[in-house]
Amino acid sequence: MSLDLQLQASLENLPRWMEAISLEAEQMGLPEKRIREVELALEEALVNIVSYAYDEPAGKIQIRSFRDDAQSRWLIQITDQGKPFDVAKASDPDIQAPLSEREIGGLGIYLIRKLMDDVSYERRGNRNILTLYVKLPDSTAQNASGIPEPNP
Repeated sequence: MSLDLQLQASLENLPRWMEAISLEAEQMGLPEKRIREVELALEEALVNIVSYAYDEPAGKIQIRSFRDDAQSRWLIQITDQGKPFDVAKASDPDIQAPLSEREIGGLGIYLIRKLMDDVSYERRGNRNILTLYVKLPDSTAQNASGIPEPNP
């Protein structure tokens, strides 16, 4: 199982990306609650890229997913050629502060990091590569497989 879907960075394409990842998550054998967490994290990441990564005209976003059976996990790789932004280095919002005192923004990134088992970011050339890691249920582990490089 693997996914490779590249579309224009537009909110109109959000349902196509979400449907594809939801189907992959089901095929990975994830429980329903975990599928919803993956969907929420992915949606937050995609909306941030669509909203902030590109000036007009918008570029493309590529989503690839693949199993890493050696580590018993599923990787969702989101690649864009927008402005650099390292999700892993963004500071957490102060969720203890009263709503009236909280700064705007940052909650989506916080959710992504809390919902996923791990998150990594890499800037490779002119590309942002955000990888979301999801542990697989024990029953889905199979033979080890390599992790492909993202398309240029």
